[in-house]
Amino acid sequence: MEPEEDQYRSGFVGIVGRPNVGKSTLLNNLMHRKLAIISEKPQTTRNKIRCILTRDDAQIIFVDTPGFHKPKNALGERLNKAVRETFSEVDAIVFILDGTKNIGRGDLFIANELAEMETPVVAVLNKIDRLTPDQVEAQMAVAEKLGRFTGIIPLSAKSGENVHALIEHIVGLLPEGPKYYPEDVFTDQPASFIVAELVREKVLQLAREEVPHSVAVIVEEIEKREDKDLVDIDATIYVERESQKGIIIGKGGKMLKEIGTRARAEIEPLLGEKVFLKLHVAVEKNWAKRPQMVKRMGY
Repeated sequence: MEPEEDQYRSGFVGIVGRPNVGKSTLLNNLMHRKLAIISEKPQTTRNKIRCILTRDDAQIIFVDTPGFHKPKNALGERLNKAVRETFSEVDAIVFILDGTKNIGRGDLFIANELAEMETPVVAVLNKIDRLTPDQVEAQMAVAEKLGRFTGIIPLSAKSGENVHALIEHIVGLLPEGPKYYPEDVFTDQPASFIVAELVREKVLQLAREEVPHSVAVIVEEIEKREDKDLVDIDATIYVERESQKGIIIGKGGKMLKEIGTRARAEIEPLLGEKVFLKLHVAVEKNWAKRPQMVKRMGY
């Protein structure tokens, strides 16, 4: 599905799939930079993140979405709504399946949603680096029965194996169109959003099972100092209970310091400058169950 010569193509591409199938990992690999956070916990991605891949012949605007799941609270309802909105806004959809797991009801649920759309869908069988050739072939056969796809591409989002084949396939699905963004723009999200997401990722990675997924981060201020080459960032980590606050701060502030150190190591390359990161922890009881608070937290 190669584009015609001298014909520039552009469009929006939604990335969908069950939680933890590797959507954010694939997006970061496609972009050759970290723009979406990664965690073993489901519902890590909460916002639609647009990432722009510009080539000489095409511009692809990827839209990373929250994983489809059975909602348990107001936050969950809002995440599912974001996914459905994406279905109707894009020119093509990448439907990711985890090749290491049985393709089951959750995948079928999403496939049925996609079947009602006129938008072309390409299926991706992810994590082939952990499968034998026979296992890949077997999973591809099962995937074919899920719906009508423009193709099924086996790849590894982690290692990058066969990711180029997905990009070429996507370009072939896009309509002729203009370059929507300048070549040096990689995301439409402000720096404050990416910074908040990187801090949240470190909380999820370090706190693990001790702190549930109801953690939010708001960047209060990003300001460059006039007297030196340094950017001051002030951010607040919100949790639902006092006990969670204590866990995130840690004994003698050790956990909070480690969160800040790891986050800063990824924020500095993003901003291209040295960063002084000041983190606070605040309690907002049961915010994930309250629609107004969910909205205030930016979801």
